[in-house]
Parts: sequence; C-alpha cells; structure tokens
Amino acid sequence: MKQLLLLLVFFIVGFGNAQTLHSLEPVQKHYAELQKLNPGINPDRAALDDLSFTPDQYNSVALSYTLMTPAYLKSEQVAYLKTTVNFPANSSDQTRAELDFLLQWQEKRTPEQIHRTSKVLAPIGYWPHVEVQPDHPRYQENVKHLLFEGREILGEQVTAANYPATFKLLQGVTKDMRIMEFTVKYHLLRARPYVLEPKLQPLAIMGSPSFASGHTLWAYIHAFTWSELRPDKRQQFLDLAYEIGESREVMGIHYPSDEEAARVLAHRMLGAMWNNPKFQKDLEVAKAEW
Repeated sequence: MKQLLLLLVFFIVGFGNAQTLHSLEPVQKHYAELQKLNPGINPDRAALDDLSFTPDQYNSVALSYTLMTPAYLKSEQVAYLKTTVNFPANSSDQTRAELDFLLQWQEKRTPEQIHRTSKVLAPIGYWPHVEVQPDHPRYQENVKHLLFEGREILGEQVTAANYPATFKLLQGVTKDMRIMEFTVKYHLLRARPYVLEPKLQPLAIMGSPSFASGHTLWAYIHAFTWSELRPDKRQQFLDLAYEIGESREVMGIHYPSDEEAARVLAHRMLGAMWNNPKFQKDLEVAKAEW
C-alpha cells in the first residue's frame, strides 16, 4: 500500500518533482518608477500612435519561428501567453518618459559600455534553425552561445560536452523562447524607440518589432532555468539577466517596458512549462549533473 501511494504521488507531481518554481521577484529599479506613469493615450501626442513596425520590414526567418512546434509549451499556451503582455501607447506619458530615459543613456554611455553592449552581449543568441545543420558555419558558435550564462556565472567548464543534459534542457527552453519572442513581436508590431524619437542614435538598426525584447526574454528564461539547477546562484543569474536587458536600452534599441515585459513573460513561460512531464523529466536529469 505504501509503495502504491508513493507511485500515485509520483504521477501526480510529475517525475518526482518536489521542488516548486521560484516566485517572480518584484519589479525593481527604473522599471518600477516608469510603470507608475500613465500608459494610456495622450491626445497631445496622438499622431505617434499611428506608428508601428510595417510589413515591408518583416523578416522571413523570424516569422518562420511562429510556425514551429514548441518543445515544452503547448501551442494553445503560446497563443494565450502572447495576450498577457502589452506595451504602453506610443503617445503615453510612460513612453515619453522611457524615450527620455534612453536619451539620457545616449548622453552618458561610455566607450566601455558601448563595447560591452554592442560587441559582447549583442551577438549572443542561440538559434534553433542553425542547430539543425552541424556543417553550418555558425554551428559551434551557436552551441557555445546557448550556455553563455552558465559560463559567465559558473566558469568555462560549462560546455555542451561536460553538461549534455543541461544543454538539452536549454535547447528546448530556448526553442520555445524564440517561438514566443516572435509570436509576441509580430502580434503587437511595436515600433522601435528610434522611430518615435528622431534624436535617438541607436547603436544598431533592428529588423524585428520592438516588443518584447528577445535578448531580455532569453536572458531571463535562462536565468530562471539556471537558478532551478543552481538555486544558490539565483541572484547572480538574475543580475546578469538584468545587465543583458539594460544593455538593449544602452544601445537605444529597446524601451524599458520591452525589458520588463520580457522578464515577466519569461517567468510565465517557465510556469507553463513546469507542469509538462517532459520538461520535468529533462529538468531532473539536468539537475543531476549539478
């Protein structure tokens, strides 16, 4: 009878998962202050609300991700989650304050910050379509990028060869992140901040809608996932994710609200994955490597 009860619990909680997902930390720093402002339409700047990411800018590779089958999420969950985030109106007081915030960054960013944001952090990114072909010229770089946060926090020994189960888990998580990223972006079509504010001099011109920030989405969903594997390092992973998100503001290519929405969406995504037995199985195997 005791064994039967244990087996029943095993199937209810899913693959022996006694651990619960860490709660999302409260909004902090400038994100908290900017959220206090009115996100609604301001009639004095109503013309800005006509600006959006236009069809002539659409990227076929990015759009193809919206057609992929998720690894851990269900397609219905993707469809629902895309409706749980939105951005303040272009004409709103909040957006105006965010644009002013980006202009301040433009004035104070240092050569060291410019190098770190545009040369070190900006190129980082795992792309599932590259992973398909081992002879793709970016294949090895792509594999290395997937474990970027692990190496930054835990050391250079964090490689796919040394931690294959962790690599597999992050492959699935990141595939779903890319699907979600472009599903949300092309659902809402937010114009980049430099489209609304001509005084902005971005460090790059981007080929996808602004909301939500893809870099920040992967930064946080990786930070949240890594901190389930290594709870003792959670704050360090979150600090790194914050830096990655903030780097997009330093570059002048994302609004702060793009970053904060991505943080919240990343946690909701992981919460949706949490009850998937396949995710729990892969998580438990990955945890055993640590």
